[in-house]
Amino acid sequence: MSDLFQPLVSLGYSLWDVLATVAVSLLGHERAPYALYAFKTLLLILCIVVPLMLAVAYLTLWERKVIGWMQIRIGPNRTTFFGISWLGGLAQPIADGLKLLVKEIIVPSGANKMLFVVAPIMAIMPALAAWAVVPFDPDMVLANIDASLLYIMAITSMGVYGVIVAGWASNSKYAFLGAMRSAAQIVSYEIAMGFSLVGVLMASQSLNLVDIVHAQSSRFGLFGWYWIPLFPLFLTYLIAGVAETNRAPFDVAEGESEIVAGFHVEYSGMTFAVFFLAEYANMILVSVLCALMFLGGWLSPFPETWGFLGVASFGWLLAKVFLVVSTFLWFRATFPRYRYDQIMRLGWKVFIPVTLVWIVILGAWMQTPLWVWWKA
Repeated sequence: MSDLFQPLVSLGYSLWDVLATVAVSLLGHERAPYALYAFKTLLLILCIVVPLMLAVAYLTLWERKVIGWMQIRIGPNRTTFFGISWLGGLAQPIADGLKLLVKEIIVPSGANKMLFVVAPIMAIMPALAAWAVVPFDPDMVLANIDASLLYIMAITSMGVYGVIVAGWASNSKYAFLGAMRSAAQIVSYEIAMGFSLVGVLMASQSLNLVDIVHAQSSRFGLFGWYWIPLFPLFLTYLIAGVAETNRAPFDVAEGESEIVAGFHVEYSGMTFAVFFLAEYANMILVSVLCALMFLGGWLSPFPETWGFLGVASFGWLLAKVFLVVSTFLWFRATFPRYRYDQIMRLGWKVFIPVTLVWIVILGAWMQTPLWVWWKA
């Protein structure tokens, strides 16, 4: 556990002892453990979801600022807190959320009303459920299960159902066409992404994300991380993650000149906002997994002799995630949108063969003395 969190942990244990005493006195010795376990689980879920939603909100502001700087614009700088001018723009995500919250939710008359409302929930649920097994520190993980990597692959693959249901339930040919294009793209790039994770599994010999990070700790520092031996898989995973989240230059589901706004063209208000919450939450999730599996997670890039800079901590994971997320925004400001046939050709004829070939090379490499990335 990082020294940064030690005071909070000590305070938490003290409050928990008080709560346990109160629960036993109110519910008795038999019921109190079950109530405390349910309360603890709910509290940990809130400790993950609330900061994640705040990160999603302010990622939208960071995106608009970064793209503004790259295009020699200012970006949002008017909406502030209590008129404090030097906080210009920091209240923009809150203002956007309040605006969407009070807007009317319009359901098309020919739509399947139940599925129309359920579709955004189906999109955001996998994006949030995957965080249950994501470790932020060796001791900071909600559920440290052995097959955490397999769990994430299974859960995140269900997000495509929200896209398909949204397009079909809208009873619009434009929304349905956007849903089909988006679903085909997601399924195509999931294959390349899955093969990239197979390479991580082979190198670490574990499906547990905590063990995968520990397997990258060695005397080589940042050169002991998997971004070197798995570099083609690292690039494939990163680019496939951009495509999976329907981000530019892979945002063909939202090609305004072709099919208006894609599968969510009929949505408004908070139902529209939930799709974007899912998109940005998935961006952060892909970035966290990229940092954990290829960039050493919470491990420091510096030797331990460098003092506090060489200490593994949550801060290093946060810095790596920020770097990867910023590349998503950089891509949007730099590259033009691909044609749909170019996207499918890249996924099926480039990424899948590259990952398969590198998996074979990796298997042979690991049988030789030249493989030095064994567990420390």
